[in-house]
Amino acid sequence: MLTKSLGTIFRLRAGILLGFLTLAGPVLAQQVSFALLQPESIAPAPLMNPVEPVTLPEAPSHRFWDRENSVLFATSAAFSAGDFYLTRANLRNNGRELNPVTRLFGRSSAGLAVNFIGQDIGVIGVSYFLHKTGHHKLERAVSMLNIGSSAAAVTFDLAHR
Repeated sequence: MLTKSLGTIFRLRAGILLGFLTLAGPVLAQQVSFALLQPESIAPAPLMNPVEPVTLPEAPSHRFWDRENSVLFATSAAFSAGDFYLTRANLRNNGRELNPVTRLFGRSSAGLAVNFIGQDIGVIGVSYFLHKTGHHKLERAVSMLNIGSSAAAVTFDLAHR
């Protein structure tokens, strides 16, 4: 009974699809040249006198390891170190790691240290990439976001000690 009704549904859908493809075939076969649709008054005129290209002044840039980035990276590393210490202490007192990525590394102190050092290296790497591509505000925002998340983790760890 169930297979009979499923067969009917599939045959109906296949018939609809076949009908659509039959009707849509001639429509899809038509090709229109967009060059024929463009009036000659809009067509670009040939260049008689080439014009010198305009050069825009370069956006002011800063060095990657300037004072602000150095302070942001140091603050990020300090909060990561605090998060490492408190997370390690909580795990030793039969606590539970809530971050699923850190949970993979949290079985040993060395693994936990690799996780937090890798996090800091990743922040510096993403910031450097954004610096090289000219996104200087985002370059600093990555560090600020990491500082905020590490500060929240330290606060949580201190509250659940």
